Amino acid sequence: MASFSDMKPIAQWTIIIGLAVVVTAGMYMFVYKGMAEANQANLQVLKDKQAEIDQLRPYEAKLPELLAQIESLKQQMEIQKKIVPDEKEADKFIHLMQDTAAQSGVEVRRYTSQAAQQKEFYTEVPFQMEVDGPYYSMLNFFERTGKLERIVNMTGLTMGAIRGKGAAAGKYEYAPNESVVAVATASTFYSRDVAPTPAPAAKPAAK
Repeated sequence: MASFSDMKPIAQWTIIIGLAVVVTAGMYMFVYKGMAEANQANLQVLKDKQAEIDQLRPYEAKLPELLAQIESLKQQMEIQKKIVPDEKEADKFIHLMQDTAAQSGVEVRRYTSQAAQQKEFYTEVPFQMEVDGPYYSMLNFFERTGKLERIVNMTGLTMGAIRGKGAAAGKYEYAPNESVVAVATASTFYSRDVAPTPAPAAKPAAK
C-alpha cells in the first residue's frame, strides 16, 4: 500500500477531508451536542422562571398593600401580647396594679399568690389583694382596673368599713381619710403554646 506522501494530491485531499469530517462529527457528538443540550436545558429553566415571574407579576402592584397588612398584623400581635402576655410576668402585673392603685388614691396592703389554673389555651394566675382607701377612691380603683389594657378579672370581692367589724379591720395604720378596706382576687392571664395531641398508639393485630 502506498504511503500518504506517495499518493496523488487528489487522494491526499480526499483523506484529509474525510478525517476532517470524522473529527468534526466526533466533536459534534461529544462536545457541541453536549453544549447544545445544556443550552437547551438552561433555556427551559429560564422559561420556567419567566413563567413563575409572570404569575407573580400581578402581585407586584399589591406589594405595598401586602406590606401594610403585615405591619398591621405585627402591631395587632404586640397589642395582643399586652392584653394576654405570653409569659407569666408576675412582677409586671404587680407593678401594674400598684400604679393603678396609686393613680386611684388607694393603697395595696398585700398580695397573696394563689395556685395557677391551666386552661386549654391560657393560664390563669390569681392573686388575693387587700386594698384600703377612701370609698370613692376605691370605686375609682376598680373602675380603672376594669379598663386596663391587660385583662384583669376581679372576683370574690368583700368590702367593709375600716373601723367596723371584719377580719381586716385594725390591722394597719390608716390615714384619716381612709374609710373602707376591700379584699378581692385579681386574676391575670397569659397565653401558652398548646402541645400537639399525640397520635393514638396502634393496636396490635389480632392473632
